[in-house]
Amino acid sequence: MILEDVELRVNPGEAVGILGPNGAGKTTLLRAISKALKPKLGVVLLDGRDIYSMSEKELAREMAVVPQTPSAIPNFTVLEIVLMGRNPFLRRLELEDKRDLAIAREAMELTGTWTLAERSFTELSGGERQKVTIARALAQEPRVLLLDEPTLHLDVSSQIDIMDLVRKLCDQKRLAVLSVFHDFNLAARYCDKIILMNSGRVLSAGRPQDTLTTENLSKTFGVQVSVRRHPVTGLLYAVPLSTSKPSITQVKGDIHVICGGGTGAEVMRRLVESGWRVSTGVLNILDSDFESAEALKVQVISEAPFSSISEEASNENRKSIAKTGVVVVTDFPVGYGNLKNLEAADYALEIGKPTILIKGSMIGERDFTKGEGTAYHERLLAQGATVAENVDEALTLVERYAKQPGTKRIV
Repeated sequence: MILEDVELRVNPGEAVGILGPNGAGKTTLLRAISKALKPKLGVVLLDGRDIYSMSEKELAREMAVVPQTPSAIPNFTVLEIVLMGRNPFLRRLELEDKRDLAIAREAMELTGTWTLAERSFTELSGGERQKVTIARALAQEPRVLLLDEPTLHLDVSSQIDIMDLVRKLCDQKRLAVLSVFHDFNLAARYCDKIILMNSGRVLSAGRPQDTLTTENLSKTFGVQVSVRRHPVTGLLYAVPLSTSKPSITQVKGDIHVICGGGTGAEVMRRLVESGWRVSTGVLNILDSDFESAEALKVQVISEAPFSSISEEASNENRKSIAKTGVVVVTDFPVGYGNLKNLEAADYALEIGKPTILIKGSMIGERDFTKGEGTAYHERLLAQGATVAENVDEALTLVERYAKQPGTKRIV
């Protein structure tokens, strides 16, 4: 990858994220900054000094690199791995002393890995390995930390753990951190500045609110993206939108599915496969049903991760219901955060939309609102919602209701 006209600056205590599609030049840029790849033109300066005038050991005392996937080094304990970070400070054949051990222990306590000290590195989970790799980097006592997609292949909990740690390093240790990301939302949540790259060039750089715009992300990634701001936290989050639309001749009609927590995946899949145009919401980003809807190219009304449904998202949900023919409600767990989804089902019945409740588990077993969810469920039944014992029966009812006068259909 050829990099052109790339200029950036990272200050102490600052986290800068690099985003871009595969082949954009993100890793190449990191390799050039870390002295793994010497540029033909241009210069990388550390406090005004060209890093290519520095020895490997000298640079390693100032800059540490955390790769995408930590190498599984056999026959070494976690403590031994972290102590490798002290190598830049040791003379040839010199062994670590008490001070080196104290620095390694401090790095491990900071990353929450000291309790793993005697474990074999190969026995650790992906998240634990990444934390140990960061601990090894910290043992170098660097002022600059480079991370190449540090949360790749990790689950959501491990991603948050790693990025909380990185943010703490910026704030407490005043490290200058430059990270490559593949996730818009992690970058927006944890970075002070964002750099968008494509084809070896910087397309935009600056604060998240200035850089992560619909126009910039669409230009960078070639997809339509909706950028929103969480009403409570004020943080930005981005939702990729599907641009694929089914052929008009394949669409039977419009079905809106109210679901969550993995309860809607099967019904959405089978509706799509049967030729229905499906919408769904409101779903939190990172909910498994959100992921299923994205994979099926279903129109999704979404909410920020781990957040209660906002009035804005609720209104969007109602608009989608008003345009649809039939509403299907799955047996999703009901909490105060998603109670508005049952309100939306109530609205569907009020405006005369056929509404199907998939029975599944009993409402009392999945109501975590001290009875409010159960009361809504009983109201839906009283207003004429139809109960389906399972997904098969729900699909049969969809076909029946879709043929009734007044049901929105494609002609």
